[in-house]
Amino acid sequence: MAEPKPINPMLKLALELGPLVVFFVVNARVDLLTATGAFMAATVVALAVSYLLQKRLPLMPVVTGVVVLIFGGLTLVLQDELFIKLKPTIVNLLFAGVLFAGLIIWKRPLLGLVLGSVIAIDDAGWRALTLRWAFFFVFLAVLNEVVWRNFSSDTWVTFKVFGVMPITIVFALAQIPLIERHKLEGVKTDGT
Repeated sequence: MAEPKPINPMLKLALELGPLVVFFVVNARVDLLTATGAFMAATVVALAVSYLLQKRLPLMPVVTGVVVLIFGGLTLVLQDELFIKLKPTIVNLLFAGVLFAGLIIWKRPLLGLVLGSVIAIDDAGWRALTLRWAFFFVFLAVLNEVVWRNFSSDTWVTFKVFGVMPITIVFALAQIPLIERHKLEGVKTDGT
């Protein structure tokens, strides 16, 4: 399999965050059902552009995109906001389940398969990092449930767009000491 073409980090960020921004803006101007349709369309466009630029689709955006289309479709067909609100819970539990299964069933830290070309750490570091991310995905699932069940739809959308990303960035930055402790010396990563 050919290596994916490198993509400008700002463009990559725009492709990942663009659908969420569309979701937020359309919800603020129209309503959640219309925003869901726009979110689905923006997700498909972002995946298509990503594929055109890289000639491959990364696994996590594809999984997220499929779940967006399924739950967004249910939201629109049944005219029920519940399904789009459940999507983050399902995606986060799916990611957590895969990471836990890798550690428990296959005895492999699967996060290393995804990030191994960017981060060079030892096996103990991959296991610890994978476990931490698995629990973090469970935390995000629970947090999503708390927010959508206890606050308005507009508050949930705002939290989804402007709350989850900062929480995730802070969590990722908090992992730097672990990565530094387990760093493999002399191993070059591609950094893309």
